[in-house]
Amino acid sequence: MASCDVQTPVHDRIVSPQTLPTLHSNQGNNIAAASTGWMQSVTIDTPREEMRAKYERDGYLWVKNLIPREDVLDMREHYFKQLSPTGILLPGTNPRDGIFNPANDPLSHQGLGGTPEPEILQLLDEIHATPTYRRFLAHPVLRSFVRDFTGWNQEVLVDRALLRHNCPGSLSTGIHYDKLFLRGGDAEFLTAWVPIGDCVATGGGLMYLENSNALGEGLETGFTRNAQILSAEERIDAFNQHMSKDGFLSHDAEEFGRVSAGGILRWLVGNYEAGDVVFHKPYMIHAATRNEDELGKIRLASDIRFYEEGAALDRRWLNVWRHDDGL
Repeated sequence: MASCDVQTPVHDRIVSPQTLPTLHSNQGNNIAAASTGWMQSVTIDTPREEMRAKYERDGYLWVKNLIPREDVLDMREHYFKQLSPTGILLPGTNPRDGIFNPANDPLSHQGLGGTPEPEILQLLDEIHATPTYRRFLAHPVLRSFVRDFTGWNQEVLVDRALLRHNCPGSLSTGIHYDKLFLRGGDAEFLTAWVPIGDCVATGGGLMYLENSNALGEGLETGFTRNAQILSAEERIDAFNQHMSKDGFLSHDAEEFGRVSAGGILRWLVGNYEAGDVVFHKPYMIHAATRNEDELGKIRLASDIRFYEEGAALDRRWLNVWRHDDGL
C-alpha cells in the first residue's frame, strides 16, 4: 500500500459512472442498487440562474473545481501533519496523501462523531483554531461565489465550521439534515461541504437522499410539535428526549430509504475531486458512505455554513468548534 501513488487524481481511478458501486452505511445491509444513483454536477461557468434553479429543485448544488486544487491539498497536508503524532498515517507516506495506517484500530482514530482517544481530541481542538484552517474558511473564491450565488450583500461565516476525517473501517456520518443541529435561528442558511482531497463514491463522501428536502421539513415539523412541552433550551437541542442519543435520524441508509422515504427516493453519490464544493439546503437529508477506499485514503472534509448578514442565526455556532462544546 505504501508504494501506491495516492496523489493520482480521482478521475484516473474513478468509480465507473456506468456501474454504481455497492454502497454501505454504518449499519444495515447493502443499499439496494435500485435505490442508488449518481449526483449531477455543474461547472463554474454555468449561468447563475441555472445554478439557483437546480439548487431549488434538487436541494443541492455540486460545483466542480470551484476552489483551486492545490489550495485544498495544502489544507489536507496541514491537517494530517497536525495529526501525524498519533500514528494515524501509514509510515513512510506523505501527510498530503493521508493514508491510514492499517496497524491501528480505526475506531480509536475516529474523527468527529466518534469517540477518539484524548490525545486526538486535543489535536482536533487545536486544528480547528489554527490560522491555516481559518484562512481556508475565508478563501476568497469560496466567499465570492457564496455572495454571487445567493445575492447577499454580505455573508456571515459561522465560526463553528467542522473538519471531519473518516478512516477506512471507522464510523461514517449518520443520516441527518443540518437544521437538526442549527435550530437556534429562524433564518435559512447555506451549507458548503468541501471534500479536502479526492474522494471516490466508496471513499466516505456524502450521499444525498434524492428530492428529500420536503421530507426533512416534514420530519422537523413533527419534532417541533412533539417538543412543545420542553423548555426553550431543550427544544433547540439536537439531543433532546425526542431525538436519538447522537442526534442522527438513523445509521441504516437502506432501511431509512425504504421505510422513511417509502422506497421512492434514491441515495445519490458522486466521485469528488479536491476543489469541488457541494452546497445543500438546511433540510436536505444526507449521510456519508462507509469509507472503503481501496488505497486506504482517509476521507477529510469540512462543513462550512453561511447566513446572510443581519439574519436570525443560531448564535450557539458563533464559537470555534471544541469537542466539549455540547453541540
